[in-house]
Amino acid sequence: MCGILGWINNKKNILDKKDIFNDMLESMSCRGNDNTGYYTRDNILLGHKRLAIIDLENGNQPFYYKNYCIIYNGEIYNAPDIKKDLINRGYKFDTTCDTEVLFKAYIEYKEKCLDLIEGIFSFAIYDSKKKKLFIARDRYGVKPLYYMKKKNDFIFSSTIKAILKSKIIKPIIGKKELSEILSLGPSKCVGSGIFKGINELRAGHYLIYKKNKIKIKRYYNVKTQECNDTYEQARDKVKTLLTDSIKRQMMSDVDIACLLSGGLDSSIITAVVAKNYNKRLTTYSIDYVDNDKYFKKTSFTVDLDKKFIEDMSNMYNTDHKYKIITQEELAKCLEYAVDARDYPGMSDVDASLLWFSKEISKDYKVILSGECADEIFGGYPWFYRDELNDRENFPWINNLDYRQSLLNEKYRKKINLSKFAAKEYKKMIKELPKKDRKDKYKRLFYINMTHFMTTLLDRKDRMTMYSTLEARVPFADTKLIDYLWNLPFNYKYRFNQEKYILREAFEDILPESVSTRKKNPYPKTHNPVYLNLVSNLLKDSLKNKDSVLYKVFDIEKINELLNSKDDDILPWFGQLMTRPQLIAYLYQFDYWFRKYNIELE
Repeated sequence: MCGILGWINNKKNILDKKDIFNDMLESMSCRGNDNTGYYTRDNILLGHKRLAIIDLENGNQPFYYKNYCIIYNGEIYNAPDIKKDLINRGYKFDTTCDTEVLFKAYIEYKEKCLDLIEGIFSFAIYDSKKKKLFIARDRYGVKPLYYMKKKNDFIFSSTIKAILKSKIIKPIIGKKELSEILSLGPSKCVGSGIFKGINELRAGHYLIYKKNKIKIKRYYNVKTQECNDTYEQARDKVKTLLTDSIKRQMMSDVDIACLLSGGLDSSIITAVVAKNYNKRLTTYSIDYVDNDKYFKKTSFTVDLDKKFIEDMSNMYNTDHKYKIITQEELAKCLEYAVDARDYPGMSDVDASLLWFSKEISKDYKVILSGECADEIFGGYPWFYRDELNDRENFPWINNLDYRQSLLNEKYRKKINLSKFAAKEYKKMIKELPKKDRKDKYKRLFYINMTHFMTTLLDRKDRMTMYSTLEARVPFADTKLIDYLWNLPFNYKYRFNQEKYILREAFEDILPESVSTRKKNPYPKTHNPVYLNLVSNLLKDSLKNKDSVLYKVFDIEKINELLNSKDDDILPWFGQLMTRPQLIAYLYQFDYWFRKYNIELE
């Protein structure tokens, strides 16, 4: 797992930009510190930061073949199958790494190689003969890829911060960007790089840059087909597809570990890995100091994880590591989480994962994690609660009127957060064929795939890779997702139980307590000490009268938020983000503007 960076100027030699380019590349050294590689040629600079996982000795990049050069971030899980095909076509291989397989697959099939490969990736291939750059991103957006074009300069990168370090573009937030951050945040518009002039290559798309022109094309989307499988056939197929995905994602030349919360998704992955691993499996979980003391049961979070973790760990004899974070460490990591994501995210939900990842990375480079299961199996409340899924907007975004009320008079007149969110929602729905737009569960599946799932995948990649840790997500598998897209929703939700088909498919390898456990979200802190800490951080920010908070928000409203005695704010995003998280988000917002020297247009 790695970081990639490229800079092309269509008109002039940019070799004099090497020092700047090196600073840009070093800014994402956390994504891989095993090797740094360069390709430099008159008007093009390419750079690579490597985290060595496959073929540790021979996998350094850039890779070269004839007139081609590749830099690549990711893992191709079906590389052995593709390699056999290429050998049959006359190709020879000098390494055992998947980079060479991907590279030669592109040389043989060009952009059609994207239909063949299964994995998580962003990569760039430069053809020096045609002076053509090809860049692509995986189907679900597991691996990041940002780009910008200004006059004759084109820059792409695994991180936003590297692009900003070029000084070609300034960190500017305009009306549109502010509307996006405050209405959709911590999610964002598809294709957005948050800052004005920076874009993100969408999941399932590729880009060709040639003669200073950009061509972007979608190579993957879910496709509706008739499914005549009985429930029993579907259950067995789900088990086969997911088990196969987990096994393929165990591929590594270094030891692997699993995240284990005691929930259904992480437990399935742990069980399959443990049954197929040739060593005792190490598993990890996170919790917060005194969380059992302050835990409050809600309709979203119904119980604590420890009992279920113990049931799983005992069943598979895993070497389980409990990582317990203090409230002080959690608050301290809020700033690092912004640095990792390059914009405010899921506040302490990001921060705790960042700390957790750094703890794991002391011993491991690769973990398997359960992201994406709820989006494709319908595990979230908005899939089965009509008061949520009947909205003509993103059902996980709450309290938009309250968000609007936090703005000062100038911005209440200037931007409309509800309208902005609704516009993005309608834009996504229009991407569906007309027949699918009429199907509520197709609509829900699609917007979850394009927005909620990508938000969590962004979080997972940025926080883990900022800690030099690779996270693999077996539920983000093309065959599985394509199959589930066409599966009737009443196979997924039965007897008032979410993800029913997934539970039944794997109940034979799970403790009954786990297979029947109600969905619980990622753990968050319930300790009032944390609320005091983030409140004090935000109060300190408000001492600076030049803070962006004064320029955008109604300070009286923020003070009301700070002085409230009750956690009377409904989750304003997803299921976890209530009053403490909103306060932390506002603090992150201020820190972000200060740290990145952002101009408010």
